[in-house]
Amino acid sequence: MRKLALAIAAIASISATAPAAAQTYDPAYPVCLHVYGRLTYYECNFTSLAQCAASAAGRAAQCEINPFYAGAGPRRQQRRRPAY
Repeated sequence: MRKLALAIAAIASISATAPAAAQTYDPAYPVCLHVYGRLTYYECNFTSLAQCAASAAGRAAQCEINPFYAGAGPRRQQRRRPAY
């Protein structure tokens, strides 16, 4: 009886967890191509809207700004050497 209760609890806890989703957007690129069709997916490997638009031409797709773009990051300032 105890084994049955443990088995039911284990099955309930495993089935209650949701499957994990992969990250859709690549934070390294500012522009994504959203492709529509039987399989709808994103291609986030474009550096400009013009580059994305060239790839989207003739396809059921549109270019979108990547909402998770991390940016180029802060620029490092060069140290100035003291003049002697």
